[in-house]
Order: sequence, then structure tokens, then C-alpha cells
Amino acid sequence: MYSKVHDSGLFSVMVENLERGGIPRALTLLDKVNRGETMSDFDIVFLEQGFSDARELKPLFDRHPEYQDLAAQVLGLYEKIARKAFENEMTARNV
Repeated sequence: MYSKVHDSGLFSVMVENLERGGIPRALTLLDKVNRGETMSDFDIVFLEQGFSDARELKPLFDRHPEYQDLAAQVLGLYEKIARKAFENEMTARNV
């Protein structure tokens, strides 16, 4: 069984990781795709890991609806990046 203290610790680490690396990296990546560039393999791994982390953390967010808005905003950012990256890739391939 999960405890509130355990969940609180997980959220603290998650928010710190987002502030220190996840969000700045995602915003840099968004700028990149908004300039029409395609993503590197490293960029793709970063985005895939973000979506994977979100799937794994879903039970935690289900237990704590007060954090669901944060999760939705981060996933929305990742989705925006993925859509634009797909458009750029199709343009680069003349599809």
C-alpha cells in the first residue's frame, strides 16, 4: 500500500526533475521543432521517456488529482512537440 509520505516524496522528486531538466529540455526541443528542424535520436529518446514515465506514474496521479493539471500540461507540451516533429519529418521527406 502506498503512503501519503511516500507519494509526497515521489512528487517532490518529480517536480524537482521537471524544473531542473525536463521542462527546460522540452522547451528547447519545442523551439527546435518550431524552427522546422527534425529531432535527433537523442531528442526522440527524451520524448519517448517522458511518455513512458507518464504511463508509469498514472496510478500516482490517479491517487492525487491535485497534480493532474501539472501532468496534463507536461503531456500537452510533449504532444505538441511530437506533432510538430512529425510534420517536420514529413516535410523533410517530401511526403
